[in-house]
Amino acid sequence: MASLMIILQLAGAVALLLFGLNLVRDGVTEGFGIRLRMALGIGTRTGPGAFLAGLAATLGLQSSTATALLTASFVDRGMIRARMAQIVLLGANVGTALTAWIVSAGVAAVTPGLLLAGYALSKQRKPVWTGTGRALIGVGLMLLSLSLLDHAAMPLRTSPLLAAFLPMLDQAWPVALLMSAALAFACSSSLAAVLLVLSLGLPAGLTVVLVLGANLGGAVVPVMLTAGLGANARRVAVGNLVIRALGCLAALPFAGQIGGLLQQAPLPWTGLAVEAHLAFNLAVALAIWPFAGMIARILERFVATEEDQAEPAPRWLDEAALQTPILALTGASREVLAIGDTVERMLAQTRLAFQQSDPAPLAEVAELEQRVDRRQQEVKTYLSRLGSQATEDERRRAITILDYVINLEHVGDIIDKGLSPEVRKKIGLGLRFSEPGFAELDRMFVMTQENLRMAQTVFMTRDLDMARRLMELKVDIRNLERQSAQRHLFRLREGLAASRDTSSLHLDILRDLKRINAHVASVAHPILDEDGLLFESRLRGR
Repeated sequence: MASLMIILQLAGAVALLLFGLNLVRDGVTEGFGIRLRMALGIGTRTGPGAFLAGLAATLGLQSSTATALLTASFVDRGMIRARMAQIVLLGANVGTALTAWIVSAGVAAVTPGLLLAGYALSKQRKPVWTGTGRALIGVGLMLLSLSLLDHAAMPLRTSPLLAAFLPMLDQAWPVALLMSAALAFACSSSLAAVLLVLSLGLPAGLTVVLVLGANLGGAVVPVMLTAGLGANARRVAVGNLVIRALGCLAALPFAGQIGGLLQQAPLPWTGLAVEAHLAFNLAVALAIWPFAGMIARILERFVATEEDQAEPAPRWLDEAALQTPILALTGASREVLAIGDTVERMLAQTRLAFQQSDPAPLAEVAELEQRVDRRQQEVKTYLSRLGSQATEDERRRAITILDYVINLEHVGDIIDKGLSPEVRKKIGLGLRFSEPGFAELDRMFVMTQENLRMAQTVFMTRDLDMARRLMELKVDIRNLERQSAQRHLFRLREGLAASRDTSSLHLDILRDLKRINAHVASVAHPILDEDGLLFESRLRGR
């Protein structure tokens, strides 16, 4: 009975820790999600920038798995190069180790203050304050869970059974490593596994081995979650797993010596498990960084790309479903989502050509635009044949689907007939933007891609809060476009040659990205209008 109570207390403490982690991640995503995604999308042009972007994102999201999934999705969309993605994940792994160090060094006395401040902020209306409040509550619960872990593990430290079992486990390090990896995989968090090891007070060598296992198990989760994505995304997750596995193999024979050295090192004592976690990830980052490009090239050979690149036929426009309007509308919605994914691919390829001054990605843009035109016409024809028994609500939903697919087709036209020729002109004439000008345009590209993804979510979920956020981002884009145009004019007045040579091109790209965002945000109009939150005119009343 006593053993069962100890297991329940440990399990409850781990559950509270994971719940706190989720609260922090959800809060930071709510308050700063767009900024974090932009940091990943923009800050990865250089190795140090990529490392810091991964570290910062993981400190915010409290999850290297979340950062790995974001990075993999960006690679899949052509927003991050493969080499930089591996460096991002090196930073993410160091970030999760720093999180463990910060949490374990936290003073338990501040927990009530964090919970109180978090509760007060979570009652605010602005997403930034609400998200910050939820994140503070999450941190407070994480600190509380550490106290519970320490209390629950206290009987284990003096348990005769554990005293008899530890020597056997200490003599079978590979088994211990796999057990710890399985625990981290079950928790979907290497951080939770490391903090659990911290609470047990184990011998130095065994502690290091268990920490190695936690790092290995934490890298398995992204591999499984990216299995359904493209080959580029899968390579990122597989590469991270291979890197951690190699690090574990290299460190495992020397776990005893590593534990002894860390215990003797003049470091602030946060516990051997936490210090080993941080030391391992720092060592792996330093060792692997110079070879990130080579690893990316090797993965290209071993993780195959999809062989069939032919245009798929419409999957969801089932003729038999036309007599059942709800099924037909569901199928049409899924087909429109696929069209949105194609438009997003067009935008990603255009940005890739813009970044690398390489016209090759633009060839795919023209092909994809023709596909978008054909598919949106098929959706319109399909919905025009909807059964006469459709209700008024179903007819309104059909009109909403038609509005969105027409806007997606307009976006495709803007990319193919506006952005693509502008980028081709930049490349053909060998034009170079000023450094601030290039950064401003690249930021607009990233925000536009993220807004398109949010529009896809709003279209399917019809979530009111997300629709409102999408409209707010439309205003942000409009302000950003105006500010960038003004800064460009200032640079012209200063006589900057690069700004003079690219003046019309800079303003044309800004205008087209702004137009794309206007079409994308239109998906929120019917949702906000139903709630009476949309004004018919932006003119002020007299």
